[in-house]
Amino acid sequence: MAYSQIRLKILPSVRCLFDKLVQVKVEGLAPHKPIELRSKLVDDRGVIFKASALYKADETGQVDVCRAPSLGGSFTGVEPMGLFWAMAPETPHSKFLKKNVLSPTLVEIKALSGESGELLASETNERAYLTEGMKRIPVQEGMIRGVLFVPPGKGPFPGIVDLYTLGGGLTEPRASLLANKGYVVLALAYYGYQGLPKNPKTLDLEYFEEAVNYLRRQPEVKGPGIGIISISHSGGLALSMSSFLSGISATVCINGCIANTVIPLHYKDIVIPPLPPVLENIKITDSGLVDIRNALPDPTLEKNRASLFPLERASCQFLFAVSEDDHNWNSSLFAERAAEILRNHGKESFQVLTYPKAGHFLEVPYMPFCPSAFHAAVGHDVVFGGEPKAHSEAQLDLWERVQAFFKSHLDSKST
Repeated sequence: MAYSQIRLKILPSVRCLFDKLVQVKVEGLAPHKPIELRSKLVDDRGVIFKASALYKADETGQVDVCRAPSLGGSFTGVEPMGLFWAMAPETPHSKFLKKNVLSPTLVEIKALSGESGELLASETNERAYLTEGMKRIPVQEGMIRGVLFVPPGKGPFPGIVDLYTLGGGLTEPRASLLANKGYVVLALAYYGYQGLPKNPKTLDLEYFEEAVNYLRRQPEVKGPGIGIISISHSGGLALSMSSFLSGISATVCINGCIANTVIPLHYKDIVIPPLPPVLENIKITDSGLVDIRNALPDPTLEKNRASLFPLERASCQFLFAVSEDDHNWNSSLFAERAAEILRNHGKESFQVLTYPKAGHFLEVPYMPFCPSAFHAAVGHDVVFGGEPKAHSEAQLDLWERVQAFFKSHLDSKST
């Protein structure tokens, strides 16, 4: 092959779903020559994310990222998807934002000469969120605001409510990608979106109850119960829904708290106050970021029990996912306490997954790692913890386990 025919290939296709692995290969290089691969995407806020890695062509003039080790750059060693998970923002403390899931995320990959820096070849990977035939239906029904994803094919399908994190608005990538697996998924906003209060003084569980009932009523949704997937602040909402509401069979709580936080929660004549933070436990890192890992106390202590959700009332199955290096709060402690509460009431209806070097935001696979960002409740950039490679591996593992959990507890039940 002539060296003028250098080609960068993305296999099996330049188009794939966001959570899929691709193979990056460069062919037609001079044998044993150094090459630099660079990846770049621009998110919906206009923030640029980048990664790079140095490789050496083999004796046939090829670099296959699935087999060849990176010799330096954003990561080292054999990392088939390193150019994706290792992307970091040019603007510090930026979390990857994808608002419009109707368009793919475009990841540009370039091959440059390791000697001259000359551009040799490039290709763009289109990483989509919706499989062919997926319906994306905006929901404005009663009080409910969100988006319903209905997969193609003959239903009915199990139903899942997807709750995202504090900060308002609506986040659709996880919901759409989960719907691709054969679920009807309601991405549910709970403030700061389409007429919902921007800065609510309270949250009403009746809103979430209406959402559960709405989802269960959909003709494409099979019963008897639905699932919930949640992360961070919404983990507490998922636990409160599981504790007080009927019709919930399986709840995933990713790095959540077992007590109410930030905003008082009301249900009928019950008020659950937020767990009061211990301000002296807040630290400032050397780089000036706020570290709030130990700001929230043990919610099972007598003085804090008013904020604790009555998990023992829940009849669903739980999957608690815990990042041991979570610096948003002590997720490990909260999951341990949840397990104790359930066991003390004779319940073994839970699993706890722990990820030693992962940070707070366990997202879908290959989502850029977010070690720090603005925190809506703190009003400042905070550290979220984790190491990029371990965090990426945790996201990949958790995504498979979430699917297996929902398949086991939602899909196997009769309609």
